[in-house]
Amino acid sequence: MKIVNSAAELDDGCTFVPTMGALHAGHASLFKLAKTKGDFVVASIFVNPLQFENSKDLELYPRTPDRDIEIAREAGVTHLWLPHVSEIYPENVTKKVAGPIGEIYEGVNRAGHFDGVVTVVSRLFDLLTPAQAIFGEKDFQQLTLIKSLAKESYKSLEIIAAQTIRESDGLALSSRNIRLSQSDRIAATVIYRALAAAQESENVSSARESMHQICAQEPLFKLDYSEIINEENFEIATDSTSKQRAIIAGWLNGVRLIDNMQMNPSTGIAGVR
Repeated sequence: MKIVNSAAELDDGCTFVPTMGALHAGHASLFKLAKTKGDFVVASIFVNPLQFENSKDLELYPRTPDRDIEIAREAGVTHLWLPHVSEIYPENVTKKVAGPIGEIYEGVNRAGHFDGVVTVVSRLFDLLTPAQAIFGEKDFQQLTLIKSLAKESYKSLEIIAAQTIRESDGLALSSRNIRLSQSDRIAATVIYRALAAAQESENVSSARESMHQICAQEPLFKLDYSEIINEENFEIATDSTSKQRAIIAGWLNGVRLIDNMQMNPSTGIAGVR
């Protein structure tokens, strides 16, 4: 694996996996998927300041550079791109606006977050010109916005969605998980339990109720939102919605966790993503 600091050192046409570091098995699964798509796999590590709603959260974001290099190498990354802020954000860079979907759910309490996401992803795509880019389904709202960005501005770029990787107790892997205490880590399983209960429900109304009831049973978890949506446009789902998805977010002692799960509109039961 070659470590590079500038996109000028990289050729166009790679399979690309952008990350913010603090890599884990979920990222490794993305790298391994990328390897099946081609021999030229580029991963980037860039902690994007524009997508943090406050400086404290940016400061607390975990950074594990030595471990990141090891994980990327073992998972088949051929080039690890570590760009400088000046390369991503030169003077007078144009910031993008995520649009209406970026203003709901995660966008409500994280002002400007998705504007920062689409801005940095656009800059990465402009600098690298990949043939394919892989993003995980765990950040489903982000994935939806990036698909929209690619459809609008990068028509030759294929966006590949990768399934969420989970711990044995169902907790979705996340870089933020390392900030959880032992008691917080146990409490965090309420998120998966709520999603699984929604998935087993007979209709959308009972799915919503099940999610709320289960979350209310965990005193350490502060629910931000839980909803069943139309995954194509993020509108609130009904029983007739063909593509339903349960989404959830909340806080555990200052650590924000999000997750989602695809539903089956006829029975409420589907394979775990």
